[in-house]
Amino acid sequence: MSPQIKYAYKTHNTWVFRRTYPKPLQPLLGSALKQSLKTSDATKAKARVAELNQTFTTIIKEAQAHALATSHTDTSTTAQGPRLAVGRPRYQRARLLGERLVAGLATEYLAEVSQRLRPGSYKSVRFALELLTSHLGRHPVGDLSLTHGKEVLGYITQLSPNVRKYRDGKDAGLADLASLSVASESITLAPQTQARILKQMSQFLDWCVGEGELGTNPWEALKVKDRPEVHPHEVLTDKQVSVLLGAKDSVLHSALLFGLFTGMRSGEICGLMAEDVTAKGNLGRFVSIRPNAVRLLKSKAAEREVPLHGVLERLLDTTLPTSGRLFPHLTVDKVVKRYAKLRQRHPELHGTVFHSTRKWFITQCERTGVPEHFTATLVGHHSARSTNKLTYGLYSAGISDAQKREIVEGVRD
Repeated sequence: MSPQIKYAYKTHNTWVFRRTYPKPLQPLLGSALKQSLKTSDATKAKARVAELNQTFTTIIKEAQAHALATSHTDTSTTAQGPRLAVGRPRYQRARLLGERLVAGLATEYLAEVSQRLRPGSYKSVRFALELLTSHLGRHPVGDLSLTHGKEVLGYITQLSPNVRKYRDGKDAGLADLASLSVASESITLAPQTQARILKQMSQFLDWCVGEGELGTNPWEALKVKDRPEVHPHEVLTDKQVSVLLGAKDSVLHSALLFGLFTGMRSGEICGLMAEDVTAKGNLGRFVSIRPNAVRLLKSKAAEREVPLHGVLERLLDTTLPTSGRLFPHLTVDKVVKRYAKLRQRHPELHGTVFHSTRKWFITQCERTGVPEHFTATLVGHHSARSTNKLTYGLYSAGISDAQKREIVEGVRD
């Protein structure tokens, strides 16, 4: 038998508060204050009844004061009743830990990360979550186990990098995508990409833990078996640079010159403004690379000033706009696709991308003896005074054969 609570009763296993207003005030307030207490627990219900009783008393006082102030006014002509400055407490039904579905939580997570991630990064996270929800979206998040994680990882390792391009792969779920990949081609996602997808799924589960929807992340110990390795695109050789410049591509030629002579990223070039260029007397002109309405920057270190080569100064004087964007018709997407067309027309460019121009610039800096932390400052890497371990280690092709010969010949026995 249910316990008795004054001003509350139990219906459908939920306590409901109901207290009748005094009759003189019922024309203003209605017959009663009624509200679900959103709980089946009698102890919680008693506490919430006490809180609503205080609210009830406040409403009565406010209504009586209003009635007294308007006692000489004909309220029957008022279209709407009076508004009282009293707010009711709101209660939420208790939920068991882990009972919410993966699909619903993923939607909330994506809405949150979309506010802080750049479009490219968000697209990557969204793809990983789409794979997860297509396979486990209807499961309560608390039911996810290490076994589910191993199953999902198994499917990820079978995915082809081209699977979404197939007609049958556009709206397919994770399991179907894996089957389609195996049936269609023998190549799979690189271990690095597999690890990234798994990490993004695991970060979502970490978020669920932080939001109180999950006790612990059951996939925390999952790892991709194959060691993820970075396979960077090739550095342009001097001969390939000659091919690029000789092509004089109508869309990319000027942007290629900026990439080769400043080491800028394609996004930085696309966002350049004429107002970013400043003259510094006999030091020539410099360009400020900073966030603007067109593009953000990769990191804080990417915000910098770069001196312009004489070739670029002549380009500014003869070809590029004198106000607004220097490359108004270029986007990163257009740069990528146009460079792909250049590769098709010139097979000798195979293995290179637009970003290879940045690597060529860094290679020239190393080969002319520029200290690595100086180069890091020019290209927008986090600079360390001793050794950067990134600028030359990852981006440069190393010293030339002639320099190697010079070093060896310099050794004396």
